[in-house]
Amino acid sequence: MDHLWSPWRYQYVSSAPATSECIFCQKAEEHKDAENLVVWRGKHNFVLLNLYPYTSGHLMVAPYQHVALLEDAGAETVTDMMLIARQAEKHLRAVYHPEGLNIGMNIGRAAGAGIAGHIHMHVLPRWTADANFMTTVAETRIIPEDIQVTYQKLSRAFAQDKGGAVP
Repeated sequence: MDHLWSPWRYQYVSSAPATSECIFCQKAEEHKDAENLVVWRGKHNFVLLNLYPYTSGHLMVAPYQHVALLEDAGAETVTDMMLIARQAEKHLRAVYHPEGLNIGMNIGRAAGAGIAGHIHMHVLPRWTADANFMTTVAETRIIPEDIQVTYQKLSRAFAQDKGGAVP
């Protein structure tokens, strides 16, 4: 299969600003959380949805501090990032009931980082066989849930947690 029809993507593609600004820094500064799919804000990091998810519920934890390497991030930022990843795991399990989770970072373009200049941690639910023939043959992912629905579900989960990643 060479072509798939996905007219809903046109709105995103045609409205994407041509900018060289860091997308994580931009979203952190704008405080347009619903528009930018920022699910939750903490002291050192914030949680947002991935615009190109592998599965429904694909979250990212990004620091407010703009650093390209984990070793350059402050200790408080790194600690907070892992505690938030733990909260994200809890919420993803409660909302989506996955069979497993992927939690990790790609540091540098060669490692697969789409935004190489600003570290971020991916937290995403996984199910057995969620990489089906569409993924392996057509290099296409099928996401069964609208991203706005995902945003509402996960924003609610984090809000009910009374906002604290740090116990």
